Amino acid sequence: MNLDVPDLDSLGDLSGKRVLVRADYNVPVDKKTGAITDDTRISAGIGTLRKILDRGGRPVVLVHFGRPDGEVVESMRVGVIGERLQELLGSPVLTLKESTGPAVEDAIASAPEGTTVLCENVRFHKGETKGDPELARAFARLGDVFVGDAFGAAHRDHASVSGVARLLPSAAGDLLAAECRAFAKVLTNPERPLVAILGGAKVSDKLTVIDSLLDRCDALLIGGGMAYTFLKVQGHTVGASLVEEDRLVMCQEALAKAEKKGVDLILPVDHVVADRFAADAETRITDVDIPEGLMALDIGPKTREVYADRIRSAQTVIWNGPMGVFELEAFRAGTESVGKALAECKGTTVVGGGDSVAAIHLLGLSDRVDHVSTGGGASLELLEGKVLPGIEALGPASRS
Repeated sequence: MNLDVPDLDSLGDLSGKRVLVRADYNVPVDKKTGAITDDTRISAGIGTLRKILDRGGRPVVLVHFGRPDGEVVESMRVGVIGERLQELLGSPVLTLKESTGPAVEDAIASAPEGTTVLCENVRFHKGETKGDPELARAFARLGDVFVGDAFGAAHRDHASVSGVARLLPSAAGDLLAAECRAFAKVLTNPERPLVAILGGAKVSDKLTVIDSLLDRCDALLIGGGMAYTFLKVQGHTVGASLVEEDRLVMCQEALAKAEKKGVDLILPVDHVVADRFAADAETRITDVDIPEGLMALDIGPKTREVYADRIRSAQTVIWNGPMGVFELEAFRAGTESVGKALAECKGTTVVGGGDSVAAIHLLGLSDRVDHVSTGGGASLELLEGKVLPGIEALGPASRS
């Protein structure tokens, strides 16, 4: 897995050049008002645009927004993104109603110096998610060089992600380069011990990640709903907790691999249980075996202590997935204890996308870990050991 990507400096002098930037501004919006509810993804990419502007380049930004499935959907136009981008950037942003064609090329050419051009939602084109080479060529005509800065879409072999990168001299923006450096520290030559923490509801979503991490880590701490399939394999009673019966054999294989590799695969030894999935449910602490009719919705206090000790003593930590239903305060303590231990760890700490990012922000600890990833799916695929098309395609142009 090669995460050594060329950075903006590799593109040389940007003065007067159209710099086509694939960014990830797929932000959540209020369904009623259409207002942006979290602009983290936009603010995360501001540094790349400012650097291009400071070097005399003209940023031309391609983004996707929602899932319009190749149709023009008015509620998924990028106007609201353009407004917020201009506020955050502090310089003019010209938002276009199209993302390809002569009118777009003319608008870019006539935009005043110092202006960032934001093109319309690339997923209005049916060929975008299919990696259509003709659409990629149409995008490529908008720029002289290409900057990939959409880590959240880097696992997609889409026309505006990897397609354009193969046609123009290309490099990683600051955000994507930072993601690559962070995951390289974890996956290629980590300082040891390397501790991985995996959580989330379904073990089926993480089995490939588990298999990959067992080749790399010294300890694997498992929490969340996925833990109960493992515990059932070990012969424990799990009550009404989430179990994927069709994944029992695979969990058994993972446990056997961990033993063979000398990896400590650690499961909860106690739980916070409830009689139902609700904020006002009756809760109590049980040991490793869960009584009939009760479901585990968080790791218990003994488990929190064990996990926190392992995390604090690690030299490298990767965290993906909460320890329980952290959205409900009654079942947040496990996830909170992991977050706090991560913040106290002196080694390299990486939070790998998805619900873990939501949790670390909710806990107010995001500034106390080394790296918080902007891509859930992309980070998972990296942890699975996969090559991401949006990263692999960066480098010298392979014009066709």
